Amino acid sequence: MTITPDQFQCRLARVRSRLVDQGELVIDITEQTFETIYNRDAGKAALLMQRDDEVDQADIEIERDAVDMLTLATKVACPIEPAMIRSLLTAVKVNNELERIADSTTAIAQLVITLGDRDSLFPKTTRVMTNSIVGILRDTVKAFKNTNADKAKSVLACEGNTLAFHELIARDAESRVADGRMGVDTAFSLHAIINQAVLMGDHCTNIAEQVIYEATGTIVRHTTAGWVEQNLPNLKNSADTE
Repeated sequence: MTITPDQFQCRLARVRSRLVDQGELVIDITEQTFETIYNRDAGKAALLMQRDDEVDQADIEIERDAVDMLTLATKVACPIEPAMIRSLLTAVKVNNELERIADSTTAIAQLVITLGDRDSLFPKTTRVMTNSIVGILRDTVKAFKNTNADKAKSVLACEGNTLAFHELIARDAESRVADGRMGVDTAFSLHAIINQAVLMGDHCTNIAEQVIYEATGTIVRHTTAGWVEQNLPNLKNSADTE
């Protein structure tokens, strides 16, 4: 079996379209899983955990397609443009990050089941944080779909807000435990939930970094001064100076 540059481009478009669908699925699961936190709906949480299988299956299929495309291109020495290779590599990495976000929803669903019918209320900021994560995830998928570096940069800019929410909620929970408004077990569950929310945000920033790389050819690194874009070294020039 062989592949031409046009066929490679066509298959790449299908992979990326499938990945956008994967992103929409993860958004839906995430939003519904967060809602079970406030409804204490263990039954729905259990059902949502089963949907992780859909994400896992799509993850495997997307990975398999990407490997097959590169294998065919290598066998026939198909002349693929660097931009297409970069796009495919970005898709593979984004695929992995989305699967990890789905893993976090499963972890949260399990925590909801563990909470059972405990009636201690979570701080109102918790819902603000989870709504924010859903919004960040939506923007992340849009940034990938449209290869939009500006949208990706807006995702990176949200990192500080996510961490601020985490600290505020953790301190609020400590205060509630101290004055008896919240049990220790419930506080531990809340802390685990917001930790997973932070992880989701981290995966979104990882995707955003890949989108910026694909769109501009620059890599993004986080420093004490904030997010910094760095140009990749020119390998040809480097070789010439040796």
